[in-house]
Amino acid sequence: MSENAAPGNEAGCFSGRVDDYVKTRPSYPSALLAVLRDRCDLRATSMVADLGSGTGLFTRLLLETGATVHAVEPNDEMRAAAETMSQGEEGFHSVAGTAEATTLPDASVDLVTAAQAFHWFDAVRTHAELRRILRAAAGAGEADSVALVWNDRALDANAFHREYEELLVRRCPRYRELQGKADTTAKFDALLGAGRWRRTSVPNEQRLDREGLVGRLLSSSYAPLSRDPHHDETFAELRALFDRHAVGGSVAMLYTTVAITGRPT
Repeated sequence: MSENAAPGNEAGCFSGRVDDYVKTRPSYPSALLAVLRDRCDLRATSMVADLGSGTGLFTRLLLETGATVHAVEPNDEMRAAAETMSQGEEGFHSVAGTAEATTLPDASVDLVTAAQAFHWFDAVRTHAELRRILRAAAGAGEADSVALVWNDRALDANAFHREYEELLVRRCPRYRELQGKADTTAKFDALLGAGRWRRTSVPNEQRLDREGLVGRLLSSSYAPLSRDPHHDETFAELRALFDRHAVGGSVAMLYTTVAITGRPT
């Protein structure tokens, strides 16, 4: 499961949005892999569970390391998209499951990841599941075994970002409720222990043409779909926003990619 899932309806919130998600969601910077190698000892021999893996954006980055990745995703459409794009990829395993009930064997993985997803997990139940599926630490100084990742969009970097944020707040009534960012510190404490997790950030950027920006918004669960009475005016305003700020036929969407790492106690 991925970003912007409505609580209580996580598995179905992206149904009908998968094509836009695949085409327009930002990937993750390669510098993030260096963070995971350093903090989590990610290597070619690692067994990884990628929870809420969605269409497999982050899964595919993990596979580049040679690691074996179990992509755990409850939404059938998103899981099917991941399977299509990673078909035949060595080390890729698709799993119909949730963060709270992965179906993976006891003590079977070295690292658990979640990209754009953890804010929708039940922290208490996920903690119990992680304790079950993670291999025991070998001793003091053991590498972190959990990495929670977000692409946090810049809100105030320039006029384009400020106007885009204002449009979301004004035109998408559930935006503030359903957006996800790396700011759920109480849940980090619940999963990894108070003061026992570390935050690392690296810059990220995505360039979008006019219809790419439209698709980027449509990929979010709070965006009005075509049947919504406010759909047309919302996206007319979005296209006008693009036209005001585009340079060379595109706009730059700026992000900070944040990794929260630690080991469940």
